[in-house]
Amino acid sequence: MSEAAVVPHSSNEAWTLPSRGVVGMLCLILAEAAIFLIFVVAYIYYEGKSLSGPTPQQVLKLPIFATICLLSSSITVHFAASALHRGTRNMCSLWLAATVLLGGIFITGTGIEWYELIYHEGLTIQTNLFGTTFYSLVGLHASHVIFGLIMLLVTLLFSLSGKLSARHAYRVEVLSLYWHFVDAVWVVVFLVVYVLGR
Repeated sequence: MSEAAVVPHSSNEAWTLPSRGVVGMLCLILAEAAIFLIFVVAYIYYEGKSLSGPTPQQVLKLPIFATICLLSSSITVHFAASALHRGTRNMCSLWLAATVLLGGIFITGTGIEWYELIYHEGLTIQTNLFGTTFYSLVGLHASHVIFGLIMLLVTLLFSLSGKLSARHAYRVEVLSLYWHFVDAVWVVVFLVVYVLGR
């Protein structure tokens, strides 16, 4: 009679549920990534199918400075969360302020670009397929940046008022996941719209 193999189980290894905040944020990111994927595919599908101008080659300029600012803000938000983990709220406030500033520069750059495109180049959402897909995709991203900036600004205000401590570091990390996602999406948008699309 053969005995069933016994798998040793250590009682010291307690399995814990994953963090609700991280799981929730990852689910949100997956849902948002699916939405962005639809908009990116639509942009690529309709690329070059406009019957009238202006075309991307005629009006788009590479937003290099704005892109550097946005991507740099991923580093500063990481430093903010790390500083709060160490209990240095002042440094956290400084890094959060830098993140808000960099994100603000990016969204200002987007606003200036849109002003130029609408009032000087005559490109609106109704001009042609390029205008429709461009404003839809870039606008979707800009709305996510604005939402992230609002959340970061609220967090900064809590930090400056002394209501943020090391026990809140986990929440700042969850918020930073969203901000990293926004930055990662911009890399895709930048490549599809401004590099390959031109």
